[in-house]
Amino acid sequence: PGWTFNEYQHSIKPCPLAVSLLDSMISTSTPFNLPERRRFQQICKSISVLDSILSQDWQYRYYSYNSKWADGEEFCGMRNGHGDELLILFQYDGSVINGMAHEHYPKNKEKVTKGLPAVFHEFIFGEPVHSTGTTFCLWNNNNLWSTGEIDDYDDGSIDMLKIFDDNPQTYFNWAVDYYEGDFLATEKASKVVSSIYKQKPLEKDMVLSIVSSLEDWKQLEADLLEINYPYSWK
Repeated sequence: PGWTFNEYQHSIKPCPLAVSLLDSMISTSTPFNLPERRRFQQICKSISVLDSILSQDWQYRYYSYNSKWADGEEFCGMRNGHGDELLILFQYDGSVINGMAHEHYPKNKEKVTKGLPAVFHEFIFGEPVHSTGTTFCLWNNNNLWSTGEIDDYDDGSIDMLKIFDDNPQTYFNWAVDYYEGDFLATEKASKVVSSIYKQKPLEKDMVLSIVSSLEDWKQLEADLLEINYPYSWK
């Protein structure tokens, strides 16, 4: 009684759990929670390796990586088959993320990309990004993650970027739900996921700890070469 609105606001104590979740959440409102650029690239490779094992048919693959995208450029993509996509470009000294969440489209792309370094313009304003669409955009060319001018953070970035928290358990939990019985959700599989996150060379026994059998070893080898991930079939 008798409090002003500002006094009432300052009297509210935030829930520790809510603060903890906000501190670790990755979105356009917290771009600083994305991993350092080189580590981010390694995570992209790791989850693409895992998906190349779990989904050998590229048409239905969730995460993919092409280390030979263009001269001096590498690419990581995500597509869920329902209109949501990530298109990520890596250059020698920078990277940029284009996010498209169909439930949050359209957004003002001019604002979302405001301040985007010119070195990324060809990728973000050209194809295939132009046809895919953009609801959020983040970039890193000075070891800091940045975003454009954002009026509404309800852009799909929370759901689409959480896989990049650098926690192997996050991918493990996602794969259990997405691939269901095709993924061997065992303690051994969890250790293999962690090993791949550490960029350890892939071996056949590691593959067979994730899936009960693999249809095409040659296809996996081709995928690993495209990703530029080490392996040894001893």
